[in-house]
Amino acid sequence: MKKKGYYSSGEFARMAHVTLRTIRYYDKQDILKPSYVSEAGARFYTDEDFARLQQILLLKYLGFSLDDIREMTIDDSDYHFMLNSLNIQLKLVQDRIEQMQLVEKAIQDTASAIQKEHHIDWSQMLNLIHLTGMENSLKNQYQNASNISARINLHNLYSQNPQGWFPWIYEQCRIEDGMHILEIGCGDGTLWKDNLDSIPKSATILLSDISEGMLRDARRAIGAYDKRFSFQVFDCSHIPCGDNSMDLIIANHVLFYCEDIPQVCREVQRILKPGGRFLCSAYSRRHMAEVSRLVEGFDERIVLSADKLYNKFGRENGTGILKPYFSQIEWQLYEDSLVIPEPEPLISYILSCHGNQNQYILDHYKEFRSYVKRKTTGGFHITKEAGVFICTL
Repeated sequence: MKKKGYYSSGEFARMAHVTLRTIRYYDKQDILKPSYVSEAGARFYTDEDFARLQQILLLKYLGFSLDDIREMTIDDSDYHFMLNSLNIQLKLVQDRIEQMQLVEKAIQDTASAIQKEHHIDWSQMLNLIHLTGMENSLKNQYQNASNISARINLHNLYSQNPQGWFPWIYEQCRIEDGMHILEIGCGDGTLWKDNLDSIPKSATILLSDISEGMLRDARRAIGAYDKRFSFQVFDCSHIPCGDNSMDLIIANHVLFYCEDIPQVCREVQRILKPGGRFLCSAYSRRHMAEVSRLVEGFDERIVLSADKLYNKFGRENGTGILKPYFSQIEWQLYEDSLVIPEPEPLISYILSCHGNQNQYILDHYKEFRSYVKRKTTGGFHITKEAGVFICTL
């Protein structure tokens, strides 16, 4: 007997304008399982399943394999997950549109060259091949953006400090008219997007990142026509800026990802003007420690990060690392904590980490969700101990 609020396989397929065979195939591939199976073996789906199917169909349309889709979606209908997923997929669609516009231009240029010169411009053809191969990097860009969004989302929702991390960082920058500013590892540009109205009109700001995808998100968020900003992809161990050219350099949660921190510090030292400042954020070993204890309580094999980033550059050792390059170093603590009353944003954060958690959680997701729901009932408290080193030449 059909349950209220459930759709049969046939109804579900017709709603999505796909074949019943497609629905059965996704079930068999463990990409979209029915919410209810009757004793007779009849399969039934819900509106939440329909939302997930739409996500799957969009990712498939954008060129992802079923293996990719299995990793990039999660069996949960909570609006936090859905909204985050839709925002990321919107960025992905925008990236694909920009990519196809570049491919269109490359094809037109190549065809025009052949018509005019009656021979093939192989450099143009190689450029076309490169552009059509860009989709190989989209999966990584999608996952990176998803991970960053999940982390920012958790803090935005439940931070006890009403000011917020990015407005606080901007306040520490003390930006004035005429300043030349560089941010290394700008990510999606949130620091600037959230403070656009406060930035002096005469400031000159170079945003950089090692990821073309992240820089594209930043340009899109800030606006390509804002003359205060320029954007450039480079590794911060080799910064293409002149000596003594910057008044302020910002590295927001970046240094602990760098392979050679001393080399980055030497580059920063080289391009800062006398009296210029370097702001680099970090956190301590106590920061978010409750999250690690939470997942270890579910399965002691889970390690959220194989690299303890605070050991590479953190509150405890940051002054010693920076001291050879700067005459004055000051630590400013961002006073904050998290109190989380619901499981989904916390789970999203956990799944975004760089450890082995997906290996032990995804196959037991419903059990893990129930476990986290119990822990968050009444509010789950998380210590935040992050801040910024303000360094002066």
